Amino acid sequence: MLGFPETARNNERKFPLVISIFIAGLCSIIYELLIGTVSSYFLGNSVTQFSLTIGVYMAALGVGAWLSRFVKAALPVFFVKLEILLGFLGGISVPCLFFCYSVAPQIYVFVMVLFTFSIGVLIGYEIPLLTRLLESFYDLKVNISKVLSMDYLGALIATLLFPFVLLPLMGPFRSSLVVGLINMLIGFLILRSFYEHFEGSARRRYVWISSGVVGLLSCGLLFSQTLIHTWSQSLYDDYIIFEKQTAYQRVVLTRREGDFRLFLDGNLQFSSKDEYRYHEALAFPVASAAARAQKLLVLGGGDGLLVKQLLRLGEHVEITLIDLDPAVTRLARENPLLSELNEKALDSNQVRVIHDDAFHFLSETKDTWDIIYADLPDPNNLELTRLYSREFFNLVHSRLNWNGYFVTQATSPYYANTTYWQIVQTLEDSRFSHLIPYHVNVPSFGEWGFVIAGNQTIHHDAQRFPEKLRFMNASTWQRMQLFPPDIARPDIEMEPNTLDRPVLLGSYLKSVKDWR
Repeated sequence: MLGFPETARNNERKFPLVISIFIAGLCSIIYELLIGTVSSYFLGNSVTQFSLTIGVYMAALGVGAWLSRFVKAALPVFFVKLEILLGFLGGISVPCLFFCYSVAPQIYVFVMVLFTFSIGVLIGYEIPLLTRLLESFYDLKVNISKVLSMDYLGALIATLLFPFVLLPLMGPFRSSLVVGLINMLIGFLILRSFYEHFEGSARRRYVWISSGVVGLLSCGLLFSQTLIHTWSQSLYDDYIIFEKQTAYQRVVLTRREGDFRLFLDGNLQFSSKDEYRYHEALAFPVASAAARAQKLLVLGGGDGLLVKQLLRLGEHVEITLIDLDPAVTRLARENPLLSELNEKALDSNQVRVIHDDAFHFLSETKDTWDIIYADLPDPNNLELTRLYSREFFNLVHSRLNWNGYFVTQATSPYYANTTYWQIVQTLEDSRFSHLIPYHVNVPSFGEWGFVIAGNQTIHHDAQRFPEKLRFMNASTWQRMQLFPPDIARPDIEMEPNTLDRPVLLGSYLKSVKDWR
């Protein structure tokens, strides 16, 4: 025991120690969430990245807790050293991961594991040492309950702050620096509360070192916009004209001469030079087959480009757009380049925009539609993979009118051949009885695939295509249904993608890895 004799002085120490426990619990969870989130952004497959982060982190906590037994004397001094190092490493962890991914992505996983383990070991020291610092003030059962309850409370606050405050308002880069600064507060509290345990020169040395770390993290925060822009620019061929970290994804708009492009979490969504090929191919084959194409539902497509094409079907058309991220639809409305390209489609009185998850929306609504369009991102993580599951397709089926149709983008039959045909297999395994797979060449994407599904034979009337389309016509549509041998359906047994067995995620990530 430390054996502090002055009762009044002891009472002054209680509050800083209890606050330190709370801050330790708060910062520890946020570091883990930040590293897992950033790794998911860069590498995809959030389940794998968070599993790896949590596993390494928990093991490291155990190592740190075990090592804490060898700290015999001068606990306050050791603890201040610990917090200086933890605040520094935790604060720079995400900026270093950003830098590593841009210059040496092949060693990213090694660097990520190294940061996770190092931070975990340091955090593993905290609670045992704080418990020992508090043992002079409380008996054992009160001491343990107070330490654990404050630590768990900090963890709870962290899980609320991260998705609702830190990530949407600051993004992972700035959040890491801010949490590092918060972590440094623990060191200052202990240094101030136990100042007599530090010799005069040592006290000044620790104050200067702590201040230096705070200054370094503060400079990183001050110049974060420049650092992020420089890092982001290194990942894109074209000049970045807009970038924003939203609650759901990183949105980047680039431009080169007459071409501008939208990226979500680094994945290309469209090029202004050839987007019409993709959106005409998605919009009009199914519309030409539908007995009625009046009430339309668009899942995804927050950029407004598909809606622009659908408005060409006539003034009788009513379109409901479901997009998860308000930042994307706001960009589509307010950015001059994008609003000109989509012809201000989202401001049309024929269009209703709802911000919701597609699965949740379809589960809650009782409405039905003539055609449902799925213009969703590729299934590169578990959240998106469920939107290509048998359960989701059955849910879509239940929201169609009896003679309605569903069409979805379905990745590339060239770059992700197995994934494309697994989506077809999943639709075949759902309640839909008739399908038409087809594909189109979009220069910025390469060969791209779609699937139309319905309950009755799908007959197309090319005369119903709107006039003056830039790409689609009767002969084009006929060619789009033919699959050359190199993108044809493979002669292998395929398992449908379900919520319980999301096999699509594995095949998609494998195809991405094969082509990188």
